[in-house]
Amino acid sequence: MAEPTAAGQDVLLTTKLHVPRPRPGFAVRPRLVERLDEGLARGLLLVCAPAGFGKTSLLADWARSGGRAVAWLSLDTGDNDPVRFWRYVAAALERVRPGVAEQVAGLLGGLDPASPEGLVTALVNQLAAGPAGDELVLVVDDYHLIQAPPVHHGVSLLLEHPPPGLRLVLAGRADPPLPLARLRARGQLAEVRAADLRFRPTEAAALLARHTGQPLPDQAVAALAARTEGWAAGLQLAGLSLRDHPDRPGSWPASRAATVLSWTI
Repeated sequence: MAEPTAAGQDVLLTTKLHVPRPRPGFAVRPRLVERLDEGLARGLLLVCAPAGFGKTSLLADWARSGGRAVAWLSLDTGDNDPVRFWRYVAAALERVRPGVAEQVAGLLGGLDPASPEGLVTALVNQLAAGPAGDELVLVVDDYHLIQAPPVHHGVSLLLEHPPPGLRLVLAGRADPPLPLARLRARGQLAEVRAADLRFRPTEAAALLARHTGQPLPDQAVAALAARTEGWAAGLQLAGLSLRDHPDRPGSWPASRAATVLSWTI
């Protein structure tokens, strides 16, 4: 949590603005990276799936390797305060577009939580004044933690009147209460969901090999992928369990691998 200053305003926690580092054993997934690249053209890219599907890891790898300007914000429950939320958004954007935070700072003190129009307008105008043709990506992770209607209202305004070049990426465990149907109908929404994030057999094989240090037989990979239904967290647990097992997992039949997996999940 952020620490309050003497003036009563929270000091921003800068680690919330850092792109997370890849976890050990992370496997690059080119098909999903391509899907994210293509989705940027829509305006809003929604990555929505339950916990453990690798949303944050995928987006972090994509943000670091794409060669584009990416502002990152990891949310927590305290960000349901509209003033705090928009302070963090401005601070994230400031890291890649200097001047944004200063432009909106004066409006934050008198912000009416129920009416963020003035602040969102100032933010849009500031971003629109940037160099023509510049693309700026704002990734907001764990958006499912936001329950405050005024925050959703402000984000909806930003989506309805986006500045040129701004691409918004929202990641969370549930659909946010935003005008998704309208954006979808306009062709302004791209979606990556649990079905897309499930590991395919070749991806599962690469992930398991990273954790075990050796390739597994195709039948064993297929059994593990089927049992976990391609769930990233389940496959990682399986890989760690197999790596620490005294036998050599590379020689195991599918039934043995599935049995070991049943001990862990």
